[in-house]
Amino acid sequence: MFTKALKSKGVSVLQGALLAVLLLAVTACTGPAAQPEVTTEPATSAIEAADPTEAVTPTQAASKRGSGDTLRLIYFQAPTIVNPHLSAGTKDLSASRIVYEPLASFDQDGNLVPFLAAEIPSLENGGVAADGRSVTWKLKQGVKWADGEPFTADDVLFTYEYVSNPEVKSTSAAVYGDIAEIEIIDDYTVKIVFKAVNPAWALPFTGPQGTIIPRHIFEAYNSPNAPDAPANLNALGTGPFKVAEYKKEDVIIVGGSAVNTIKIIYEPNPYFREADRPYFSRVELLGGGDVTVAARSIQDGLVDFAWNLAVEDKVLAEVEAGGKAIVIPVRTSFVERIMINFTDPHKETADGERASNQFPHPFLTDKRVRQAMAMAIDRETIAAAYGRGGTLTDNLLVEPPAYQSPNTSLEFNPDKAAALLDEAGWQDSDGDGVRDKDGVKLKVLFLTSVQPLRQLAQEVVKQNLEAIGFEVELKNVDASLFLGPPKDTTDTRRQFYADLEEFAFSNKNPDPSAYMAGWTCAEIAQKSNDWSLSNWARYCNPAYDKLYEQAKTEMNPDKRHDLFIQMNDLLIEDVALIPLVIALQPAAVSTTLEGLDFTPWDVEPWNIKDWRRK
Repeated sequence: MFTKALKSKGVSVLQGALLAVLLLAVTACTGPAAQPEVTTEPATSAIEAADPTEAVTPTQAASKRGSGDTLRLIYFQAPTIVNPHLSAGTKDLSASRIVYEPLASFDQDGNLVPFLAAEIPSLENGGVAADGRSVTWKLKQGVKWADGEPFTADDVLFTYEYVSNPEVKSTSAAVYGDIAEIEIIDDYTVKIVFKAVNPAWALPFTGPQGTIIPRHIFEAYNSPNAPDAPANLNALGTGPFKVAEYKKEDVIIVGGSAVNTIKIIYEPNPYFREADRPYFSRVELLGGGDVTVAARSIQDGLVDFAWNLAVEDKVLAEVEAGGKAIVIPVRTSFVERIMINFTDPHKETADGERASNQFPHPFLTDKRVRQAMAMAIDRETIAAAYGRGGTLTDNLLVEPPAYQSPNTSLEFNPDKAAALLDEAGWQDSDGDGVRDKDGVKLKVLFLTSVQPLRQLAQEVVKQNLEAIGFEVELKNVDASLFLGPPKDTTDTRRQFYADLEEFAFSNKNPDPSAYMAGWTCAEIAQKSNDWSLSNWARYCNPAYDKLYEQAKTEMNPDKRHDLFIQMNDLLIEDVALIPLVIALQPAAVSTTLEGLDFTPWDVEPWNIKDWRRK
């Protein structure tokens, strides 16, 4: 039933209802003694620690598989799919990563860690070809899928076939775009041949977008019917858990939209190759609601892990004050940014598509207008609200740190911004306070998800832009819709049916190739590709494409580094976007947990097999 949000003692009825649902779930499954009494001294704020994983380093030997109790996770952005290659965002990659594994992933220091690979390829062991045109991976033997079927090199080949099939419209496709073919040497050896010299050989099949899916489950869905696969929700992989049930829970109203909260129940993979892993007998991932609900849930001891608490410092302090959780900064490569639409979201094509390449934006294609917007926005005020959760940035590319350009500087100067609009011919001809030109008014729709810091940013942007002659309409929708697939709504960041939108996005690999591809002309997201490509701004600049093509094949690491810096600088100088904050993603973790080990190059549950109760 629909729940109306009414404020009561600082917590809405909506929030209270969700907390009650969580409490009932805890009690029903484990009884009153579900959470052991914590007798250790509460940790001080781990968010200030140099090494955020120190507070949760394993201290005990692991016991038998499934000997623990239930692990409860809460994601205020509800995962809508448990298929990493149809994922609409980090929330879906996280839900998928509990089940699926890549060949390897990167730790927080940027070192490759094998998962399904028997060893990491290198020039020394012959895995990486001296000419830079191929890489050979040796796979672990004896690995099984959660239904008992063997994992082989053919599953690696199939994953490539699936992701690269344009009919599937995979959201991971950009990661695999440089592959020419995959050769199966034997059941446990695959050779990846690239179209050209490729310094980013470690991009495919690593990290959260590199996970392998089983041919015998998905082959019947390697076609336009890919969204219909039952395994998109009831997922089984080679990882420590499998999905036992994906349940839609209560319908609630968030940001004016009706959305489902969800619960994903995971059980141990009986064929997982490590006999003493995973520790927990059950994992419950609770999704939906809002970030305040998530914070309250872990503060009250109803869950063990709360993801991405993008809230003000005072809320994080309240979470820690109860002694049941510590807040850990998850170092990320996420940049919170204001995206600018280079197409007109208010005009429709004959088949009803908006924000189409057929219709350039009537004023955001004018660089002077974009420059004026960037100068008018008080980014420091926005960044200050993040407190411990983020720092102001002038760049799009911020990780690894060596890629942070020293050449960029965004100026806050409203007077200069107004002068630029004057120069561009935008005047308030009718005295209504909104500039216009040739019958077009400087009116923008600014879209983002429901999240306190983003609503604060919206208010700052609205005030700043209206002070120089814009009219700004604000719209916010539930995160599971905004960051979800474009099937049940047009309010997704991928469709971008607004003039401006705000979100955080990141490179998922220390090599920024796939991340920076999101600004090339070839990656423009449109209805024809189901908005699955990664250039959601519809920005197209031949000069940028030229730099990107050079970087793809440049084997000299110093020259390649400089090319990525040039790409970043070009986007900032051209005001292709307005960067705001390098966003840490504070995670709240129960003081009863240990074994967590966060990395900016994978999602938090990447090592969930090692999580355990103290």
